[in-house]
Amino acid sequence: MEKLGLNLGYLIVQILNFGIVFIALYEWIYKPLLGMLEKRRKSIAQGLEDARIAAEARANAEQEAAKIMAEAQSKAAATVREATERAQVAAKEVRAAAEAETAKAREAAMAEMEAERNRILSEVRGQVAALSIAAAQKLIGEALDEKRQRALLEEFFSGVRSGKVVVLQGSELEGSAAEVTSALPLTDAEQATVKKELVSVLGGSPAVEFRVDPAILGGLVVRAGDRLVDGSVAGQLQNLRQSLH
Repeated sequence: MEKLGLNLGYLIVQILNFGIVFIALYEWIYKPLLGMLEKRRKSIAQGLEDARIAAEARANAEQEAAKIMAEAQSKAAATVREATERAQVAAKEVRAAAEAETAKAREAAMAEMEAERNRILSEVRGQVAALSIAAAQKLIGEALDEKRQRALLEEFFSGVRSGKVVVLQGSELEGSAAEVTSALPLTDAEQATVKKELVSVLGGSPAVEFRVDPAILGGLVVRAGDRLVDGSVAGQLQNLRQSLH
């Protein structure tokens, strides 16, 4: 060792000093530093884990909130839709009821007007008969058989002669219902005669409806099914007018 220039005692002392310094550094500096770094690493890792958990919790919360919001919006939309549908149904029912009530009132008013018109025309029928007889007597200057004249006028307006409905004689009608139009309202007896004749023509128990239309002037117009028999004075005048052309 001396040949190499080394002092064994000094070398041993240096090795011991280095060992002591190493142990002192390891125990008092390196080891605490490693502990601090490990603690810091764990703290950072824990922070990252906590951040990840918090992020997941936040994402889950946001998803849950979005789900709750979507469900709430869906329920609100459904509620609004149901309320709208109920309101529409209620509005339709109210409108239908109002329209039905209006139609009912209109029908009642029309029926009342029809009844009043027929009443007035019935009164006019008697007045027309009296005026016609008086005018005929004045024209020829002598008294006529008033009973005969009245019978002719009744036949003119009702289309009934000797208990027979003139327009139905020889006619071919079919159907389960008939509509009879006269210029002035028929009396109960005349309506009964017309119904009896229609039963014999149509057979069975046909439903007969009576209408009044002063425009036909006199006689009767009978409609059954798709067939029409026109025995009105207006119809006869129209036929005459066409034949003259």
